[in-house]
Amino acid sequence: MKENVEYRPLTSQYDSALAELIRMNREAYHLDIPGTVYFDESLDHLSQFYSFDGRAYYVLLQNDMFIGGVGFSEFDGDCCELQKLYLADAARGQGLGCQMIAYIENRAREMGYQRMYLETHSSLQAAVHIYEKTGYVEI
Repeated sequence: MKENVEYRPLTSQYDSALAELIRMNREAYHLDIPGTVYFDESLDHLSQFYSFDGRAYYVLLQNDMFIGGVGFSEFDGDCCELQKLYLADAARGQGLGCQMIAYIENRAREMGYQRMYLETHSSLQAAVHIYEKTGYVEI
C-alpha cells in the first residue's frame, strides 16, 4: 500500500467532494452529457446509494486528504459491477488506480462475489489501460 494512503467507507461527509471530483473528471473528458452520471441527481448523495446490502464504496485519503474513491454494486448473483473509480489529477501516476481495483475486488470477494465487471467510455484511454493492466477484458 502506498505511504500515507487510507481507505474509508463512504459517508455523507465525503459526498460533496466525491460528486465534485466525478463532475470535474467528466467535464475534462467532455463526458458531461445528458444520460451520464454527470446529471444523475443521486450523485450528490452517493453514500445513501451505497448504504444498501450488496454495495460498498470507499474513499481514498492520502495524508488525510480526499483523493478519490471506488465502489461496487450487486449485478447478478455472484457478479457485481465495479463502479465510479475516480482519482484526483494530483494523485495520478503513483500506481493508485491499480491498487484501488485490487482493494475493491478484495472487498467484493469478502461479500461473496466471485465475478466483477465494469463499464467505461472508450475515450477514457487511461482508464481502459488500467482495467486491461489489472486483467479486465472487453466483452
